[in-house]
Parts: sequence; structure tokens; C-alpha cells
Amino acid sequence: MSNADERGTPSAGSLAHRVPDLGALELLLAVARLGSLGGAARELGITQPAASSRIRSMERQLGVALVDRSPRGSRLTDAGALVTDWARRIVEAAEAFDVGAQALRDRRDSRLRVAASMTIAEYLLPGWLLALRAQRPDTAVSLHAGNSTVVAQRLLSDEADLGFVEGLTVPTGLDSVVIAHDRLIVVTAPGHAWARRRRPLAARELASTPLILREKGSGTRQVLDAALGGLARPLIELSSTTAVKAAAVSGAGPAVLSELAVGEELAMRRLVPVPVEGVALARDLRAVWPTGHRPTGPARDLLSLTRD
Repeated sequence: MSNADERGTPSAGSLAHRVPDLGALELLLAVARLGSLGGAARELGITQPAASSRIRSMERQLGVALVDRSPRGSRLTDAGALVTDWARRIVEAAEAFDVGAQALRDRRDSRLRVAASMTIAEYLLPGWLLALRAQRPDTAVSLHAGNSTVVAQRLLSDEADLGFVEGLTVPTGLDSVVIAHDRLIVVTAPGHAWARRRRPLAARELASTPLILREKGSGTRQVLDAALGGLARPLIELSSTTAVKAAAVSGAGPAVLSELAVGEELAMRRLVPVPVEGVALARDLRAVWPTGHRPTGPARDLLSLTRD
């Protein structure tokens, strides 16, 4: 449907349909300043035919003639001069809007708050954050490490801009994307009886054995509990992957840890892997954020680095 009636008068409708866009208003201001449609077109980086078409379209939209064209140049009509005054105010307001929006982006981009579960925080995030610093040296990054439940809480209370979790499911209220895959392995000190086993450990034996475990709410414990259908009472319950690993190295008992966390200990034989049959201990590592709020700015850049 046309935006004007049969007499050329603009019809009712949304403001966006009745008011020319900023590009057209900037063109009109350039014509008024330069006295030439061709000069205005060159200043704005468009062709003269495109500029003429835009002026004609604006005249049809408003229902009045704005520019008189002649071999000597282009001159505003009386209506065009009046519209130009209004256009100048609109463009100035748009420039102020743009400055304010840029200030908001600068404030957003000046910091990044990350919350991550322990394994990701200790073994993956340092490399990602170094790469981010190369891209955004002026962005201050804070990292809070905790279990998957804590990560979700910080995101939902607006205490973090981006999170990383290791559990089986995505906490309620969050969107996610898989960024990596991981595998849990059973490890013991070389002196433990399991280190000398010739057969794989049965899943039911693992489930019934007191283990050195992370606290409830950790992604590692969630995956292990779900895979085994329940766990024995912990031998020791600790709040970080590093603490669990240290206890296992000391010979306190067996533990189940991410492959990412024990590579050095396995290579140096401070820990020994124990094969397990009848159970899959693979898991996805995910980036998470509040539902409907896709990461922007530094959070978006960090997310892209995790998937390179």
C-alpha cells in the first residue's frame, strides 16, 4: 500500500514510514551546504543518479518538492529550506545518540566477568584468556572458579558475562554451546592395589568403592554419579581438582579426574590410570549464558576463541 493518498499527501502509519531515513536527511543537508547534487553525492560516496533517486523518493514521501535542479546547480525550495532545518536537528540528535551508544559499548568492552567450573578454569581458560588479551589488551578480565552450580548462579544473578560448565545437563535458565569434549579416568598412586590390576575394573566395583571426590554440584561428580547409578560415601570430599589430584598422588586413595588435569602426573608416573569396563565416562564441556542473551563484545570474542 502507498504511503501517500491520491493527492500526494502522506497517509497515516508508523513514524518510520512517514519520516525520511538518516541517509536521505544527510544528503539533503549536503545539497543545502554545497549547492550541488553532484557535490553532495561525491561527499557521501554515492553516484549522482542514486542521489537524485533518493531526493525524488524523499519528495514523494513528504508530498512536497524539496530541490529545484538547474544547469547552474541545485537550490532548495522554500519547503526544502524548512525541511532542512528540521533535518539538521534530527541528524544532530542521531549523532548524540551514536556517541552515547559508543560510550555504552566502551563501558561494556572495558571488562569481562567469567565464571568457570574447576577443570576448565585451571586447564583450558588460561590459554583462551591469553589469546583474548592479544585481541583486547584494554579489557580487564576477572575469573571466578567454582562448581557448575555456582557458575549458573553467578550468570543468573548478573555476576558473570560468560560461563563454562562440565556437567551432563545445562542448568535451567541458561543457553549453551559445546566447546570441547573430555573424558574422566580413574587414577591411583603407583602403590595402590588397583595400579597392579591385570583386568579392567568393573563399574559396580568402582561405584561401591569410597573415592576421593569433588563436592556435590561439581560437573565431574555429576557425570560420575550418573554413569555409575550412584556412588559410595566419599573417602574424602574436596573442593578443587588440584586438591583431589594431590590427595590421589599422596596415596590417600583412588580418584576420578579429567584427562586434561592429569596428563603431567601420568607422564611422570605419579599417578597410574586404571581401566574401567562397562561404563562410559565421556562428557561435553559447554559455554553457557542466560537464555536469550547471546554473548556480545569481549564475551563473544572469548567464546569464538574456545571454538577455533
